[in-house]
Amino acid sequence: MLTYLAITVLALVAGVLIVAARKPDLFQVSRSATIRATPERIFALLADFQEWGAWSPYEKKDPAMKRSFRGGTSGVGAVYAFDGNKQAGTGELAIVEVQAPVKLAVTLDMTKPMACHNLITFTLAPTEGGTLVTWHMQGACPFMGKVMGTVFNMDRMVGGDFEKGLAALKQATERPQLVAAAA
Repeated sequence: MLTYLAITVLALVAGVLIVAARKPDLFQVSRSATIRATPERIFALLADFQEWGAWSPYEKKDPAMKRSFRGGTSGVGAVYAFDGNKQAGTGELAIVEVQAPVKLAVTLDMTKPMACHNLITFTLAPTEGGTLVTWHMQGACPFMGKVMGTVFNMDRMVGGDFEKGLAALKQATERPQLVAAAA
């Protein structure tokens, strides 16, 4: 009986390892939403790290997260360092490309809970009824990442965060702007 159980467990482990080995070396997660706001209005919240608190789901994972900025909070070279709990993690975001108001590229270098180096892009395209915003992330997928991706649906987990972030971005940009009263 124990022999059959051991053979079954070994077969399952071997199956997971074989499936993982056949996965691509690059992972990608992408989500899009149409927002009833101009690309300029949306881009202003994306391109300034200090504005990320208004829409980023990762900001809400640890309200006590330590944050710091280097090189300004917007524009190429701006760096946002964060040190949070297990859900938020520890790492840095750096703006590497700005094509206002159509594209923003940001590198994500995580050190905790696991090391990773990913590229995040936000693209904005005017469309009927507003702006189509796409949040895309890609990065290398080492073997252990492939094993984890076999057991856990990474697209659903990360994509779910992207969906929450796009919904919050939609809410933040679609509400009427307050106009300062003239004195």
